[in-house]
Amino acid sequence: MATGLAGMLALGAMAAPAFDQVRADFRPSETVLLDRSGQPLHRLRTDARVRRGDWVRLDQVSPALRQALVLSEDKRFYEHSGVDWHAVGAAAWANLWHTRTRGASTLTMQLAGLLDDDLRLGSGGRSLRQKVGQVVLATQLEAQWRKDQILEAYLNLVPWRGELVGIDALSRTLFAKAPHGLQDGEAAIAAALVRAPNAPAAQVARRACGVLQSMRGDRAAADCVALDMQTEAALARRAFAPSDGIAPHFARRLLAATRNGSDRAPATLPSTLDGRLQRLALEALQGQLRELRGRHVADGAVIVLDNASGEVLAWVGSSGALSSAAEVDGVLAPRQPGSTLKPFLYAQAIAERRITAASLLHDSPAQLHTASGLYIPRNYDLQFKGWVSARTALAASLNVPAVRVGVMVSPRAFAQQLGRLGIELAESGDYYGYSLALGSAEVSLLQLTNAYRALANGGRLCPVRLLPNAPGSLPLPLGEGRGETETYSRAASLSLPLPPAGEGRGEGNRSPQVTATTPCTQALDPGAAFITSDILSDRNARAPTFGTDSILATRFWSAVKTGTSKDMRDNWAVGYSRRYTVGVWVGNASGAAMWDVSGTSGAAPVWATLMRELHR
Repeated sequence: MATGLAGMLALGAMAAPAFDQVRADFRPSETVLLDRSGQPLHRLRTDARVRRGDWVRLDQVSPALRQALVLSEDKRFYEHSGVDWHAVGAAAWANLWHTRTRGASTLTMQLAGLLDDDLRLGSGGRSLRQKVGQVVLATQLEAQWRKDQILEAYLNLVPWRGELVGIDALSRTLFAKAPHGLQDGEAAIAAALVRAPNAPAAQVARRACGVLQSMRGDRAAADCVALDMQTEAALARRAFAPSDGIAPHFARRLLAATRNGSDRAPATLPSTLDGRLQRLALEALQGQLRELRGRHVADGAVIVLDNASGEVLAWVGSSGALSSAAEVDGVLAPRQPGSTLKPFLYAQAIAERRITAASLLHDSPAQLHTASGLYIPRNYDLQFKGWVSARTALAASLNVPAVRVGVMVSPRAFAQQLGRLGIELAESGDYYGYSLALGSAEVSLLQLTNAYRALANGGRLCPVRLLPNAPGSLPLPLGEGRGETETYSRAASLSLPLPPAGEGRGEGNRSPQVTATTPCTQALDPGAAFITSDILSDRNARAPTFGTDSILATRFWSAVKTGTSKDMRDNWAVGYSRRYTVGVWVGNASGAAMWDVSGTSGAAPVWATLMRELHR
């Protein structure tokens, strides 16, 4: 008895939370990724237990639903002070003389149960202590909140059906529209679900019919026939319309990096992505994969970087519905890069004064003795061109001269140079041997594209940025499947520095900010980077393989390199202008070989499309 009395006294000391605090504490079950202009790009599910949409202001809820809810749950809502004593008396009389029990909870009392975990309805109903607590808290809410605030909070916190909580999730899931657009019949169905959220459709329809008649009188009689079918259709829907978008891989990576182990995900997540460019990149990739459908190509990935700031402007991890493995992030997945590693090899040889752009290299049959036997490199077209300049050998992507340069530099030294450029190999250079010159190691599209960005910036390697204004460093994996987690503070990583005042997209090729946590490094000799860029931009030098008017030629200055891995499993196009660097990969996530896909017919058309758009 004493314990029960103490409990009652404790309930009397309960304090009602402030309305503004309840609204501030509300979290949708999805985090919304925003592009650089603040527009939504993607909704990512972060709460698997319930599905909540956005908090909806009362003036954004249709008048029909407000009317239906009050008529159904609390007819004297605007008259009582938290407890409807008239209803309490009627319920007590009905429960005393009838076998069917009758409740008397007001909307305010129900809201009290939603705000305080100790007052929540259990499987066996509420105890006397909980009912008293409801009364106490409801009275306090009525004293401190306005009626419109009580109704607004209730609509956003009440469980409706299954995992759906709040009017936004209910409206968008069951009726595929925002709450302000709910009409009378839909409002009646929603109000009917409050009393029995998981009831069969026929039961919900009968109760909704009663609600509709209360709203519209006898005029609603004919509408109840159509209401049966409308209820069946609504309750059969399961899709939550806003829970999608065009940047799923980027959203997951950025969310994981910013949460820092916290269980609570942010409601919105700003990013550096350009929404229009992200859409164009996805559309261009999907269009190209449709063109290649008959050549056994199902997957691809795209990344676009701002040379000056390092901002990621587009990140397409897969082709979505066209992909054979849509969940695999092709931007981070390690693949063999083929000839796209050659520019770094030639740049290293030039920096070490082993060759110049005019040096002659012999494109002829070669046999190199290795520990595992003879290594015999071959050109893509299985032909040889004799003596060629280093400029032509690189621009035309001849394999045998590249291997000869690799012998001069040595696989070990080349691997070390790649490491300085942020391309961390899984094995040592000696493991790959001379084939490293032709891209036998695995790298990610992100690593490779940022290394090309270093070429565009005169050999200076700086981290890329995912957040528009984020100091410090965040942990993100540099590649899938290696079990490695690097930090942004490394030169090859994804550091997120604050840009200098006034610096940003569209202000030329300005050097990114250097900070203690996000250092930039001179990864390559500036002169060698300049010469290599000049070679990659020389359409005449690439003519022996690609012709003078190939898809790689642009009306503005650009440098580009394509690559195809062994057995035609991966195809790449990575290149840059003075302002942007674009990397594209196409292939199959399974590693299956493509059929007759060359450097210019695979990834290059996507690269060219994006480059043209960036320089319109």
